[in-house]
Amino acid sequence: MDSVPPSVVKSRQPVFLPKLISTLKSYSPKDFWGDLSGGVIVGIVALPLAIAFAIASGVTPDRGLTTAIVAGLLISVFGGSRVQIGGPTGAFVVIVYNIVEKYGVDGLIICTIMAGVMLILMGVARLGAILKFIPYPLTVGFTAGIAVVIFSSQVKDFLGLQTGAVPADFLEKWAVYFRDIHTASLPTVTLSLLSLLIIIAWPRVSRRIPGPIAALLIVTAIVSLFHIPVETIGTRFGSIPSGLPRPVLPHITLAGVKMLVAPALTVALLGAIESLLSATVADGMIESKHRSNTELIGQGIANIVTPFFGGIPATGAIARTATNVKNGGRTPVAGIIHALTLLGIVMVFGRWATAIPLCVLAAILVIVSYHMSEWHAFKSLLRAPRMDVAVLLVVFFLTVFVDLTVAVEVGILMSAVLFMKRMTDVTVIRDITSDMEEAVDEETLRETPDAVSLRKIPDGVNVYEAEGALFFGVAELIRDTMDIGKNPPKALVLQTRHALALDATGLMALADLKKQCDRYRTHLIISGIHAQPLIAMERSGLLYKIGEDNVFKSIDDALARAGALAGRE
Repeated sequence: MDSVPPSVVKSRQPVFLPKLISTLKSYSPKDFWGDLSGGVIVGIVALPLAIAFAIASGVTPDRGLTTAIVAGLLISVFGGSRVQIGGPTGAFVVIVYNIVEKYGVDGLIICTIMAGVMLILMGVARLGAILKFIPYPLTVGFTAGIAVVIFSSQVKDFLGLQTGAVPADFLEKWAVYFRDIHTASLPTVTLSLLSLLIIIAWPRVSRRIPGPIAALLIVTAIVSLFHIPVETIGTRFGSIPSGLPRPVLPHITLAGVKMLVAPALTVALLGAIESLLSATVADGMIESKHRSNTELIGQGIANIVTPFFGGIPATGAIARTATNVKNGGRTPVAGIIHALTLLGIVMVFGRWATAIPLCVLAAILVIVSYHMSEWHAFKSLLRAPRMDVAVLLVVFFLTVFVDLTVAVEVGILMSAVLFMKRMTDVTVIRDITSDMEEAVDEETLRETPDAVSLRKIPDGVNVYEAEGALFFGVAELIRDTMDIGKNPPKALVLQTRHALALDATGLMALADLKKQCDRYRTHLIISGIHAQPLIAMERSGLLYKIGEDNVFKSIDDALARAGALAGRE
């Protein structure tokens, strides 16, 4: 019996099988101690980031902490990666801020739940593998754009400007900064620069304690001991609850759902891209393989449940996942410990979080935006083909100056058009009968045993060769190149040994070719057809119209059939 193709085996795998279930079957004390070390450290690292991302997103700090705890726990329990750490990330800052500005916190909660449902549907539909192939220029473009927006959002707190409410628009925001630059606070600027210095230099002192935590503790202590007049979490947001809030059912209306479809789709796409990218990076670090569809479903569950506790959108966090791996985490238990560690910190030390200066959090986000910008990759892509550069720059500028939702939509559309253009460029329909330059040297002839130029073409037979994908982008090319009306042959052979794909429009073009052949009493014969085009032709009924006895795998059989049919005429 023939072996089962790998693609079939893959399709038989369950769409939802959390890695936690798989890893617990062979869990050992060694695994636990590694997970404990990684989980505790990444839990500590997540504290300032969760607070900072929440504030940058336009919501209160406790919502960021809640997201890191609840979503972080659920993503580890239900996700498809061994070491993924979930929570609020910089990727969502721009879109969350815009949603809060337009629809309020209640709108954000509904939007997050909708995005969670969409993520689950993506996983159930087995779209995990497809979403991995988002074009690199698009990813770098919106990531760099988000980094610029995050940096811009922190200028006020970094300098201690007295501007009041800052506009959401990028240009208007910087206009306000320049207008009110004279209100900058010297103590705030000094502490911001000190925070940056500590974060950058701290790895030389200790790699066990993360730089952001060291900066937060040191600068907060300085402000408290010397009563330095700078804005803190407490002065802007009040107290932070010492624990998780009670779940509350959001008020969902049909009108609200309709308004939030587009932003919810953006949140879902960003969450899918970020989580799968993070899981893929983690796979390379631990030589493992994540389950992409399970990961999407796990992310969806987390984003459905977390808003009931007041949380914001969550996804896999690349930096925190890498921190987990570097400190020993090897199974989802590390992610569970990370969430419990953060919960313990909030319950025990939550009331002291109000003393944290906002300038420290601004400095942390400045560093985050720097690393997130991927400026090396951005600079390298500027030397890529022009169309890729166009996608990169359009997505970047739309993210910064317009809206992330628009940037992602336009970027995906541009990438699709670019792909179609390239596929069209590499697709060729050649008249072999009149152009015998298919193979011109002896070495090439030996390497292409199916080459028509090695054979004698019977009289009254025309042979065409199709190379590339026969899809809607080349339908007109098929019709124009294979127009036999001027000098119709007795038989026409279409060699498709290099045509691996055929879509509905390509089928229609071949059907039109068949009708033209029937009109001029020309026999149409297909040679060297591959599995996907053959199945498509069979399902559409075109194979029946052409006749199975006119479809061959071998060019010799096709030419023999064509010669026999031409000889009868």
